[in-house]
Amino acid sequence: MNIEKELSARSGGVCELCGSSESLGILEVAPSDGSSEQSIYACSICQEQIKNETLDENHFNCLNDSMWSEVVAVKVMSTILLNKLGRQDLLEMIYLEDAEQKWVDAALIAPQSKLVHKDANGVILQAGDSVVILKDLEVKGAGFTAKRGTTVTRIGLPADMDDHIEGRVNGTKIFLKTEFLKKA
Repeated sequence: MNIEKELSARSGGVCELCGSSESLGILEVAPSDGSSEQSIYACSICQEQIKNETLDENHFNCLNDSMWSEVVAVKVMSTILLNKLGRQDLLEMIYLEDAEQKWVDAALIAPQSKLVHKDANGVILQAGDSVVILKDLEVKGAGFTAKRGTTVTRIGLPADMDDHIEGRVNGTKIFLKTEFLKKA
């Protein structure tokens, strides 16, 4: 049986992330060996956003369901996307086996190897790390101040800025300058 037929049968003919039945195809969950165990069946909308890293948080509300999948590749892809979206609230609920966590770590670290993100002390930051805010920071447009001593968990690293990280403070996804952060 070819991989596409296997994935179609496994998924019931719908996208394993969002449940759409339109324009479905194979998406390898990198790093992948190309097998059906390391691939998912995804719609063109999910595939395009994942490949271009232009993630629409509203579209990926579907991850609330797919993160509980018994299919390891779907659970790993959901975890990777939640991490990139900075959804610590959902990430804290997911349990991953050691091999699954290594797969997620490899996928998150590989594309960001171009830029090196460092905290105020020069310590290298990686996706998924926790950081502590070193001074009160007014969050423009959100109407609150990120207080000194606040821990931001499971940070994301923007691919185009090495002096910023992204994370959630008071439930709001924001960018923080690394010069005001210390790795926890």
